[in-house]
Amino acid sequence: RRVRGFILLTFSMLAHKINLSPFLDCTSTTLDACSSSFSEDIEKCILQDQGFVIPPGHMPHVNLSKQNDKHPFQSDNSWSDTKKYESPLNPEIKFKHGTTTLSFIFQGGIIVAVDSRSTMGSYIASGSVKKVIEINSYLLGTMAGGAADCSFWERHLGRECRLWELRNKERISVAAASKILSNITYSYKGYGLSMGTMVAGWDKTGPNLYYVDDDGTRLKGQRFSVGSGSTYAYGVLDSGYKWDLSVEEAIELGRRSIFHATHRDAFSGGSVNVYHVHKDGWTKISSQDVTQLFYEKYDPKLRV
Repeated sequence: RRVRGFILLTFSMLAHKINLSPFLDCTSTTLDACSSSFSEDIEKCILQDQGFVIPPGHMPHVNLSKQNDKHPFQSDNSWSDTKKYESPLNPEIKFKHGTTTLSFIFQGGIIVAVDSRSTMGSYIASGSVKKVIEINSYLLGTMAGGAADCSFWERHLGRECRLWELRNKERISVAAASKILSNITYSYKGYGLSMGTMVAGWDKTGPNLYYVDDDGTRLKGQRFSVGSGSTYAYGVLDSGYKWDLSVEEAIELGRRSIFHATHRDAFSGGSVNVYHVHKDGWTKISSQDVTQLFYEKYDPKLRV
């Protein structure tokens, strides 16, 4: 009785919006019969009072899509399909992205190198962000775009890969893992995800590298760089890349590419983290502060 009384008191504040009379008249024997109409009133109230609704269930985009035809803020010729879940009462949020990540394949495996700076516009939020997500012992993912989106969905990818392995009794391929992530991002296309990721790993076909973004785009390639500093990183990477690099040369090329990007791009910085993916899995090679690298290794004065 006390619990029921508390529930009634909690929802009494919504009495002007929701018809509570069927619920208040319910006895313990008829409560189930009233619950359906009551939940519909609750949902209607939420949709009218807010510009969004938190989707329940395993596949939120499916539940959200059910609201497309009767969005509370929808009007004729004024609401595009990609903005059905943003309130027109608030301005559209424009993310200012800043990062530098790169990855390339060579004869000894794959090098993954990233910076560690997180920015909020012109504000440096953190200098020690882990932008390489360790999906499993043979797979790595990189983060560029929204940190929350990349971190959540790539960790979710790790769970999906583990489930795949349990079902099929073998390690998942890089192609299959990247396709799972691509299918997820495509299903949320137009919902505001901000992701530019690379999935790198070693499977029974050898080293493989894929680029996946928030539109569901999935590209296979030999080398990629993603982020605001990627143009600077590409300049160094393209000039020094060749297939028959030794492991030491490849590590130095990845480190140097990220360093020069952080030197020219104000939204990249912190530390340079380098990983090497090989047939036995991945190995973290180093994590070095860019300031330390400048004065100890890359300062032009040291070349004189």
